[in-house]
Amino acid sequence: MSVSEPSTQPPAPLAGPAAEIAAGYAFDGAALDLGALLWDGVCHPDAPVRIPLPMLNRHGLVAGATGTGKTKTLQLIAEQLSAHGVPVFLADIKGDVSGVSAPGEDGERVRERAAQVGQEWRGTGFPCEFYGLGGIGPGIPVRSTVTGFGPVLLSKVLQLNRTQEQSLGLIFHYADSKGLELVDLKDLRAVVAFLVSDVGKAELKGIGGLSTVTAGVILRSITAFEQQGAGGFFGEPEFDTSEFLRTAADGRGTVSVLELPAVQDKPQLFSTFLMWMLADLYEDLPEVGDLEKPKLVFFFDEAHLLFNGASQAFLESVTQTVRLIRSKGVGVFFVTQTPKDVPSDVLGQLGNRVQHALRAFTPDDAKALKATVRTFPKSPYDLEEVLTGLGTGEAVITVLSERGAPTPVAATRLRAPESLMGPVDAAALDAAVKASPLYGRYAEAVDRESAYEKLTAEQLAAEAAALEAAAAKESAKEATKAQAQGGARAPRQKEEPSLAEQVVGSGIFTSLARSIGTQLGREISRSIFGTARRKR
Repeated sequence: MSVSEPSTQPPAPLAGPAAEIAAGYAFDGAALDLGALLWDGVCHPDAPVRIPLPMLNRHGLVAGATGTGKTKTLQLIAEQLSAHGVPVFLADIKGDVSGVSAPGEDGERVRERAAQVGQEWRGTGFPCEFYGLGGIGPGIPVRSTVTGFGPVLLSKVLQLNRTQEQSLGLIFHYADSKGLELVDLKDLRAVVAFLVSDVGKAELKGIGGLSTVTAGVILRSITAFEQQGAGGFFGEPEFDTSEFLRTAADGRGTVSVLELPAVQDKPQLFSTFLMWMLADLYEDLPEVGDLEKPKLVFFFDEAHLLFNGASQAFLESVTQTVRLIRSKGVGVFFVTQTPKDVPSDVLGQLGNRVQHALRAFTPDDAKALKATVRTFPKSPYDLEEVLTGLGTGEAVITVLSERGAPTPVAATRLRAPESLMGPVDAAALDAAVKASPLYGRYAEAVDRESAYEKLTAEQLAAEAAALEAAAAKESAKEATKAQAQGGARAPRQKEEPSLAEQVVGSGIFTSLARSIGTQLGREISRSIFGTARRKR
């Protein structure tokens, strides 16, 4: 059965299975309009396919082959969420989502699509904030401190194995307990180097120690990471993810767009950073249960990159975060090519499904197609045929009803986004970024005293003290020699204080010693991923 070719004939009244499918989307409360039902090659504008607004925190999946319309689906859902006062987070991998801030352009194709699905289309822009990881590319810089990011997520980015991940956790534990703030990567490098030095190697002996080989792997991984230009992602001011929860003055939800084209060659980095954002939100938001509308809907694009090469412990942490964040009022939509890209434990929690076309050009494609069909409820459609026959901007949909039960599977022709389907002009994007009230808060990086500076000061003080001790010893030898010779010496003038005396007697050194002393034994409370909890 073909579903993608528009018919010139007016649709016949729905009956049988088609009527039952349409009835499954007749919700009473607030809902997002996704499109119109496709049945037997005909689009039925009087049979809208919708998703209840309260069910958007039950998570979802948007999947489909490249070029089938996933990005436009995200844009369509984001627009309607914003219109209902729900903030949205979107990751813009290819740089073509910024158009959500500008009204769409009218045209014949838009009018044709609107007529087919019964849509009253009107070009509309939506309130947006634009962000960039670490200030690379356009957008307000989003940074995390190394401490805030935590050892589990950092291990994923550095591609460490389980043993190395455990050693990194030990390093974080030591830094926390000694009050050595890990703000950026040079802080982490300084602590690792200290713990394998002659002076520092005894520090971890009682709790397992840190091998020189493991430390070397971690240091090399940090260096390689920095050489990829990733050093700027860590630092201060650390971004407060509660900024994603804002609404505009007119009551519409703000669409937060993370601009990622400049770092799309670092997929593991940005996918892990997205997970940090989600974990940070989870830790800071209160429990609210089921709401009339979500506090935020978070779209996790290129989701398969997060799970590639992930340890079992990491996958368990992702699963737990996704499962529990629903009760904080946050919905998460994973966006990827096929459902098999998402681990089954996570997939089982995604109650809302928008599946665009799949291709079956190879045996692997055919296998993926069959696996995808098995993830849908029983349906009167021949889903293998339908999924390979869908056109651009069409999808197979099933969502959770107002009662929380799955709706019937519905082949759907999707509505046209009302905002610009493409990127805004670079100058307009730059102007929007600099006009944001958040720009002054996050634009300039700050490099305050942290672990690197403290350990460097300690090392200088220790070296100066060693020099002073050597000089004192030499002076004592000379005095003994002079006394033995019986020669009377004229009293010496008071000498200027040595470097060691100046350092040890300085206010900075005294403050450092007091800071380490008072923070001894204090460890930052950590979350599922080892990220530090912050007070809002």
